[in-house]
Amino acid sequence: MELGNFSISLAVKDIDASRAFYEKFGFTVFGGNAAQKWLILKNGDRVIGLFQGMFDRNMLTFNPGWDSNANRLDAFTDVRDLQRALKAQGVPLLSEADESGSGPASFMAIDPDGNPVLVDQHV
Repeated sequence: MELGNFSISLAVKDIDASRAFYEKFGFTVFGGNAAQKWLILKNGDRVIGLFQGMFDRNMLTFNPGWDSNANRLDAFTDVRDLQRALKAQGVPLLSEADESGSGPASFMAIDPDGNPVLVDQHV
């Protein structure tokens, strides 16, 4: 099962303090909007998202159709196909993509320890 780009989305209390902290680890701002309280940082192929006030818990995020530089992949497994495969295996979903659609969509599952897993396709 090819899930696409992986990042950890962190629920932070202070976007500026968190950015400064992770910059000390060699991360640099790759995208986002600090005024809107979200930033994407990279260190090589490692990606973290900082999100202030957008969700309550840290979250694993997968982006089908993207590489680690947010470039569209020529071939990838569509989010709806991933969703169908997980549902067929009995994975309960918190939210679902419209399986009759195409293009951008997302679904979310919660792992056995309560960690959110977001599969978020932007292409």
